[in-house]
Amino acid sequence: MSESGPYRALRLDVTDGLAHITLDRPEAANALDRTMASELRDVAVGLYHRDDVRAVLLSATGKVFCGGGDLGSFAQQGDDLPAYIDHVTIDFHAAMSRFAKMDAPLVAAVTGSAGGAGMSLVAACDLVVAGGSAKFTMGYTRAGMVPDGTSSFYLSRVVGLRRAMDLVLTNRVLGAVEAESWGLVNRVVADDEVLDAATTLARQLAAGPTRSLGLAKRVVYEGASSGLEAAYERESLAIAEASGTADGREGIAAFLAKRAPEFGGR
Repeated sequence: MSESGPYRALRLDVTDGLAHITLDRPEAANALDRTMASELRDVAVGLYHRDDVRAVLLSATGKVFCGGGDLGSFAQQGDDLPAYIDHVTIDFHAAMSRFAKMDAPLVAAVTGSAGGAGMSLVAACDLVVAGGSAKFTMGYTRAGMVPDGTSSFYLSRVVGLRRAMDLVLTNRVLGAVEAESWGLVNRVVADDEVLDAATTLARQLAAGPTRSLGLAKRVVYEGASSGLEAAYERESLAIAEASGTADGREGIAAFLAKRAPEFGGR
């Protein structure tokens, strides 16, 4: 069912456990302004608290996935620009926080270019499917800005510190194939196959053990920034919790019975 409701900068559809968020400002290259940031926060918080959402798909309308921050709206703020950007980033980062903390995996379907905040959003997704003509660039310093959208956390973990610094300081543009080789995207398909491929992947995840997938996400992300001893403790707690869920018990039973598991999502 469609749940677009009052949203102006995006659309939301939730069907059979899959939440599909579509950035919908094609006339502005799906750039991030205060409205889009606020609506992303609202959607992310809402999905975080829904037990029926087991995977999230993120795509965009038009020829550009996301052109970054809406510099046109920035320029209209005059001396109020720092406060305006503060509002935008607070909402944007709140959305990113909930996407990271929810059990449902976040899959991006990228066609066209992803720049600035758009590239930061891509870096933060759990899995990314890109079209062959997709392009990626940080672009922040080209506009005299600095990275946001949690890219200071995710980007170096995704592509490595030296490559992240190259992207941030030189605004190097990556084509889809190079982005795949750098680890920024998981799969590259033909442009007209991106949404179908990403949807298939997201539905596959939605059919999985949702709580276990969420615990696995956190183990991997937190393990990238902590020591070995902390990893031991985190993994022990996570796998113990997963084993106590209905999906955990079903997974073990199905493996022993040599049959396909029938996960219920928790």
